[in-house]
Amino acid sequence: MTETLTIRPSTPADMAALDAMFARSYPKLLKADYPPSVLVLALPIISRAQPALVRSGTFYVAETEDGGIVGAGGWTPRSQAGLADVRHVVTDYRHTRRGVGRAIFTRIFKDARAAGVRQMECSATRTAVPFYQAMGFVTLQPVEVGLRPGISFPAILMRRRL
Repeated sequence: MTETLTIRPSTPADMAALDAMFARSYPKLLKADYPPSVLVLALPIISRAQPALVRSGTFYVAETEDGGIVGAGGWTPRSQAGLADVRHVVTDYRHTRRGVGRAIFTRIFKDARAAGVRQMECSATRTAVPFYQAMGFVTLQPVEVGLRPGISFPAILMRRRL
C-alpha cells in the first residue's frame, strides 16, 4: 500500500519529530543485522537529527496527510564536482514497504540532478543494502563509518550514477 505523502525540505521545527522517528525506528530496523555491542554505542549517536543537515535545504521529510513524519533523507554535495553523498535516510519502521523511501529518493535524485550531481555515494546500513540496490546503487565495499572518536559503525559503501 502506497501512502499519500508530501516530500518537503526539512526545517528546524522538524527536529523533535525526526529525533523521535529515528529513536523509534533504528533499534527495530537494525536489530537483525547488528549485534547489541554495536547498537548500544551507535544508536545514541545515529538516532539524533543533525541540525546542519536539517537546515541544509537538501534534507527532506516524508509527511503524511495528517502531518506525521514517516521518513527522512537527503544529500550533501561534495567538493568534487558532480559527486554527492546520500545522508541519513530512514523510514519509520511502522511505514516500511509503502513507498516512503522511494518517494524520498525520487526527490533526492531530481534535486541532485538539477544541481549538477552525476553520481551519488552512500554508506548504507547492512539492513538497507537491498533497498539501495533496488534504487540502482551498486555495492563497492564494506566500510567503517566513524561516529565519534573510538566509535565506528559497520556499513556498506554504495554508488549510483544519476
